[in-house]
Amino acid sequence: MLSSLDITEPPADTGDADDIGSRIRRRRKVRGMSLKEVAQRAEVSIGLISQIERGLTMPSVRSLGAICAALEMPVGWLFDHPAPPDDSRILVRRHQRRVLDLGAKGMAKELMTPDSSTGIQMMRLVIRPGGSTGQTPYNHPSGAKCGTVLRGTLALEVDGEVHLIGPGDSFAFEATRMIRFWCEGNEVTEVIWVVTPAVY
Repeated sequence: MLSSLDITEPPADTGDADDIGSRIRRRRKVRGMSLKEVAQRAEVSIGLISQIERGLTMPSVRSLGAICAALEMPVGWLFDHPAPPDDSRILVRRHQRRVLDLGAKGMAKELMTPDSSTGIQMMRLVIRPGGSTGQTPYNHPSGAKCGTVLRGTLALEVDGEVHLIGPGDSFAFEATRMIRFWCEGNEVTEVIWVVTPAVY
């Protein structure tokens, strides 16, 4: 289980047996579904599902959502789950944050809001140099996104226009706009990212 990410120690692809690919494979087996069935329902290739399960690649946010929908599982199940504190409907203690390490994408996300908060969600993103959401822009059907960069430089593409965002700079846009983002340069980028409604 991953603990809260240290800003000086960016997440690494550890090859943990309980990684995203393993969790997806376990869920597929529990559901009694073949690779082909999941691929058809998620409208992705069989090869992509196979590579994800073997830890060879990470899907885009959109593909990950589609795969989880095909498996009838919340995306949140892919996050590490520390034992919830008694006040988990209101607070998330630093050591209780759930972490989703995207491994091959060079990025990890920490959930900073409780699961009971479905209208808004705050995350801490740590993006290693070379890390990105991928080459294909994505969006959400409704809501908004905003955030601020704490460290490093975030390259944020919104509807084809790239913005370089440095420490202390902030951003906001409608979630329906097509975006992708990445770590610009050789320094780890740390971002506080807020979305409405919650997506995980």
